[in-house]
Parts: sequence; C-alpha cells; structure tokens
Amino acid sequence: MKSSVITFPGSNCDRDMDVALQKFGFKNKMVWHNDLELPKSDLIVLPGGFSYGDYLRCGSMASKSKIMKSVINFAKSGGLVMGICNGFQILVEAGLVPGVLLRNKYLEFICKNVFVKVENTENSYFKNLNKNVFELHIAHNEGNYFCTSDQLKEIEDNNQIAIYYCDHEGNLNEQNNPNGSIKNIAGIFNKEKNVLGMMPHPERMIDQSLSGEDGAIFFKNLINNIK
Repeated sequence: MKSSVITFPGSNCDRDMDVALQKFGFKNKMVWHNDLELPKSDLIVLPGGFSYGDYLRCGSMASKSKIMKSVINFAKSGGLVMGICNGFQILVEAGLVPGVLLRNKYLEFICKNVFVKVENTENSYFKNLNKNVFELHIAHNEGNYFCTSDQLKEIEDNNQIAIYYCDHEGNLNEQNNPNGSIKNIAGIFNKEKNVLGMMPHPERMIDQSLSGEDGAIFFKNLINNIK
C-alpha cells in the first residue's frame, strides 16, 4: 500500500507520521506543499503541526497551498484522506469536512493523553477493530469542534461522527471533554466516509516506549482494511 504525507511550512508531525506509516507496512512518500501533483497513493495524510504559524486561522493558509487542489480532487474521487490535528483544521478550511475548530474552552494549549470512543466502524479507517475505546495523545490550542444545529443534525443523521472524547470505559461526559467540543466530538468524516479529520494523534502511540500502543492498533487495522 502506498501513502503520501503532505509537509507544509510549520508542520512538525510529518516525520512522526512517516515513521508510523512505514512501520506498519505503507510505502510512504513525503510531498511538499508547493508541489502540484500527488504520487500514486492509497492514502493521503495531512499531518499535525502549526502550518504557516497558525496565522489568520489554523489551517487557513495551508488549505490554499498548491498541492491542496490535487488533495481535494483525490478526495472527491473517493480516495482516502486523513487529517490529524492541524491536518483536521486544514480539512475544515478546505471544505472537505463540515464545521469549524475554535480555541479550546479554557483558552489553554492542551498536551496530554485522552480516551476516545470509536462511533462508526462502517468505513476503511475503523472497520474490523477489536475494541472501540482507545488511549491517544492530543496537543492543540484550537481543537474545540463546533458546528451549527442544522449541521449537527445532518452529521448525526449521516453517521459522520467518527470518534468521541470519553473516559476509559467509553462513557461520554463533560469531565472528559478536554476542549469544549460540541457533543464531545474528537473526529468526523465527510458524507462518503473516505475523508477523516481528528484531533488525537495515533502516530504518537505506536510503541510502549512512546507511552502506549493504541495507535499501533489503528494503523495495523487501517492497512489491512485497504489492502
């Protein structure tokens, strides 16, 4: 399986993602934001970081990069596109997933492990998982997911919520919502479920020495699903 990770000015998780993808069997290529064409890929990843220094709005300037036209066309043709943290913000700004990402509820940068619950397994990302609660890492200042009530109804009706923030048993509550996201939403799909945006970082949890291996379960499952 072939993957491509897009590097923007200010990306800082692109190499982590490259290591994770290659560790679990992807033949990965790094793609510069100023390129015009994507390599032949089964998966495109927009990584975490602070693209363009988070000026204007997080992900706003990156969403206008030259490579994004090819990313959008790839997504619209049914290709798998995953955005993690800043990558999620870029997906929102590019209109590939609905909603917006606001400043965290308490206006503080959050860097810690959290538990998330997988809501929808009828897709290439989470199909065939043997559990639905994962411990992953978050590190963001603008991860507070918000959408209008009409958008929320549409998202829920279409089963577009991918993962929720939860406790270790999978219970959703305010105490385990780190950033104030509406309905504890940690990640969402587009309508077709081929585009996934999420704030947690699975690439930071791929080895016990990196504080956990739940991210490894995600990547192993992902490559098996798209073989």
